[in-house]
Amino acid sequence: MAAPAACTRFSDNYDLKEELGKGAFSVVRRCVQKSTGLEFAAKIINTKKLSARDFQKLEREARICRKLQHPNIVRLHDSIQEENFHYLVFDLVTGGELFEDIVAREFYSEADASHCIQQILESVNHCHTNGVVHRDLKPENLLLASKAKGAAVKLADFGLAIEVQGEQHAWFGFAGTPGYLSPEVLKKEPYGKPVDIWACGVILYILLVGYPPFWDEDQHRLYAQIKAGAYDYPSPEWDTVTPEAKNLINQMLTVNPSKRITASEALKHPWICQRERVASIVHRQETVDCLKKFNARRKLKGAILTTMLATRNFSKSGRSIITKKGDGSQVKESTDSSTTLEDDDIKEDKIKGGVDRSSTVIAKDPEARKQEVIKMTEQLLEAINVGDYEAYTKICDPHLTAFEPEALGNLVEGMDFHKFYFDNVVGKNCKAVNTTILNPTVHLLGDDAACIAYVRLTQYMDKQGAAHSSQCEETRIWHKRDNKWQNVHFHRSSNSPPFTFAPSAHK
Repeated sequence: MAAPAACTRFSDNYDLKEELGKGAFSVVRRCVQKSTGLEFAAKIINTKKLSARDFQKLEREARICRKLQHPNIVRLHDSIQEENFHYLVFDLVTGGELFEDIVAREFYSEADASHCIQQILESVNHCHTNGVVHRDLKPENLLLASKAKGAAVKLADFGLAIEVQGEQHAWFGFAGTPGYLSPEVLKKEPYGKPVDIWACGVILYILLVGYPPFWDEDQHRLYAQIKAGAYDYPSPEWDTVTPEAKNLINQMLTVNPSKRITASEALKHPWICQRERVASIVHRQETVDCLKKFNARRKLKGAILTTMLATRNFSKSGRSIITKKGDGSQVKESTDSSTTLEDDDIKEDKIKGGVDRSSTVIAKDPEARKQEVIKMTEQLLEAINVGDYEAYTKICDPHLTAFEPEALGNLVEGMDFHKFYFDNVVGKNCKAVNTTILNPTVHLLGDDAACIAYVRLTQYMDKQGAAHSSQCEETRIWHKRDNKWQNVHFHRSSNSPPFTFAPSAHK
């Protein structure tokens, strides 16, 4: 008799309000508790769409959040399981990201940075004391309780958090965000609580100068820097930072995890517990200026990549409990990326595959994979437009098959047929080319194959400066090998050729 009541328990206790954010399998909405009138953020997960592994991760996230109760952690107040939906009721945090708040302040000093990292370390210490490793400490997961001055910093998003026994180190899988990953994770060594302290060191470095300690557009060079612990304190911006602050960073960014400072030890560091005596109180305008650029880069690249990667993993919508709508953005740039990876057995050399080697994402979600296929198709067409045969061959299977008008109805195989056009036609008959993909429809054929159909609109200027437009219909088959998409077959309608951009070619 009690079962039907359980199925309606959420609506019995809460009124749902406006949407605050969205993920692949979840939506975050403001809700009001009927009995108290208090506001919360409800993360509503559609459990019908979850795989068995995703369901385990959801249960893990809820279990971890239930046992963490600290003023510097976004608190889980309720967890309600219904037939097709799971409701996680969190604190409603309305202050936005810590890093965004800092750049809006009139005054920001080293002492302020010390107070920020102290609150972060308090939350991490509470996690570690309770046998929890967050694994995804980064600016996007550091929120403020409210807009009020001096509001508490709160750690959010425990979608990647794991439970450990004591000081246990083991291989828990490759997880985290590129610029904040620790050397031991990158080296595929057993790891534990120290990975969070490494990330705190990266965050503290950024808090002091507004840019990260490790940075490179190339993923492998970035990872090499991190594994070597290769960072420095360049002049002039670091000249005004106290030696004690640098000392704490050095102890956090210690490559050997067994020698790295712990959260409880860091909280006893003079730069934190004796801040009034040790930390500088001079306003750091250059840091604020750099941090503005750092934030803008994260947000801009996040907006660009959101459609591609934001739906990667149901648990990643957790940070959308901020009241700033749509703040669950992902970023493509390697170092200040907010793109989170998680895979239990991923090989590092495979991470660079997919859309872009700096966009390290293991895109298993169907929507993300569809966007990946569209992006690869756009890259292939761009290679044709600019006449880059080398780029074209990297995207295409060597045994590519095609039905196209130039082959007069015959099926052609291999690259030689296409190379002729690159050598003799592409770019020779026109001054500028632009291609637009219209109405793309992607059909996923398992985990490693896909079919895309679209209308291809081509604009070009001929040698006489006259503008032309044409369109055709194309279908391409993609296959994923070694984590890299390759075009294995395509078919194109006859009313617009791919290579010969001169009107005479249509005759």
